[in-house]
Amino acid sequence: MKIMTRDTDYAVRALCYIAGKKEGVIPVSDLVEALEIPRPFLRKLLQTLQKEGLLESYKGKGGGFVLKATPRNISLLDLIEIFQGPVQINEHIFKKEKCYHTNTCKLKKRIDIAQRHFIEELKSINIAQLIKDKGI
Repeated sequence: MKIMTRDTDYAVRALCYIAGKKEGVIPVSDLVEALEIPRPFLRKLLQTLQKEGLLESYKGKGGGFVLKATPRNISLLDLIEIFQGPVQINEHIFKKEKCYHTNTCKLKKRIDIAQRHFIEELKSINIAQLIKDKGI
């Protein structure tokens, strides 16, 4: 089971880098160099973050990106949902169809509880916390 895709991981790294810089507009070239992410791939991620209202972009000479959202208001759950869709530990699918035992399955009920706890934990992790960690 994969919890985070490469897109989500790169988006977290880019947002942490941008949030950690105190000066204004961060050029894409700075991000490419610092994060070692291929430019076309990074631009696509940054454009998605812009469309979601987390970044603001500036074109032309001196252009780049700035954080539009507050770092503490950007959770890991937000980023996972942007790049991967809703978090779902167990779809409860059997032979490509929804399991007909969904309402009575004891295992599903326990997994649903674990999923709620997992989602709450992902919500509690935010960009502000991550930039305090020197490892990012």
